[in-house]
Amino acid sequence: MSSTNPAPEAERRLRRVGVLGAGQLGLMLGLAGRPLGLEFVFVDPAAEPPAKSVGEHLALDYGSPAALEKLASCEVVTYEFENVEVDAVRAVSNLTRVYPPASALAVAQDRLYEKSCFAELGIPTAPFFDVASHDDLKRAIGEIGYPAVLKTRRFGYDGRGQAVLQTADDAERAYAELGKVPLLLEGFVPFERELSLIGARSASGDVRFYPLVENHHREGILRLTLAPAPNVTPDRQAMAEGYMRAIFERLDYVGVLALELFQAGGRLVANEMAPRVHNSGHLTLEAARTSQFEQHLRAVLDLPLGSTELIEPSAMLNCIGSLPAPAAVLAVTDAHLHDYGKAPRAGRKVGHVTVRAPTVELLAERLATLRPMIESAP
Repeated sequence: MSSTNPAPEAERRLRRVGVLGAGQLGLMLGLAGRPLGLEFVFVDPAAEPPAKSVGEHLALDYGSPAALEKLASCEVVTYEFENVEVDAVRAVSNLTRVYPPASALAVAQDRLYEKSCFAELGIPTAPFFDVASHDDLKRAIGEIGYPAVLKTRRFGYDGRGQAVLQTADDAERAYAELGKVPLLLEGFVPFERELSLIGARSASGDVRFYPLVENHHREGILRLTLAPAPNVTPDRQAMAEGYMRAIFERLDYVGVLALELFQAGGRLVANEMAPRVHNSGHLTLEAARTSQFEQHLRAVLDLPLGSTELIEPSAMLNCIGSLPAPAAVLAVTDAHLHDYGKAPRAGRKVGHVTVRAPTVELLAERLATLRPMIESAP
């Protein structure tokens, strides 16, 4: 008779994770959780969201009584985008653990709170002013001058809800378009490039950071991410990690966090943060020892965090509007296609391609092959 003690029931049972939202980020969380023996409950009012294929889907409002009842049975609840209503997250928090906490979500989804948080922590930002009226806008422009950027305080993404102001006429047009909601005016940062840092903090306080990546946008939408970002000094990596450590502590943060940064001379200027897995971290699926999706699940379940080491130089290309021919993508060595199962539509992220190579020179060659087929996809 074996003397080995059976595992406690709490360790043997399938662990259930609730997710608010069921888009492509939820899909990738679900796929990352399968090897860990996790099951998922996704709450999303959409009828046929991408994550429906990897877990139970409740087509309900986030804070509905039926959704709350189901989520209460989960060991932990998280979210896959930051526009979930904070009140719904607080309601779930009264029933089970929720990470990142609702207080962190409230800061991240309002640009004024977010920028104020950065400023309190000594993290450089563009100058910014709250704009609640037309007179506020005039005063703010008087302080900042042109060029400047007018943004909605909430619900802006992929270039939506913002406008660059070069003249007084631009300011009038932008205010007429955006001024029905609270706004923020920011000074324009003359930057050399856009970077982002992905990091994670577990419920026990363990912290890991991925190398900085370089991001390229067009029409406000991320098109290309390079990892690691070229020519990043150890001091610059440490600077970015210092910013994120301060945010982790200030917000008592648990989970994956993305911090978008402008490199301006010797400075790193914080643009915004996302309290979730992030588009610029998608390449970690093939590029890193531990993907950002598995890392997030490890963090919120308080499991040991994984290695963030990059395997090889890597890149990610977003597929916007439509997908390229799979056979053409897969003919490129170490290229990987991710299809989100979303209907084609102009400006919509319907998938992405990652690619690795042993050297940055070979990576550039593979990118040169992939980019035309992705950018010209019908």
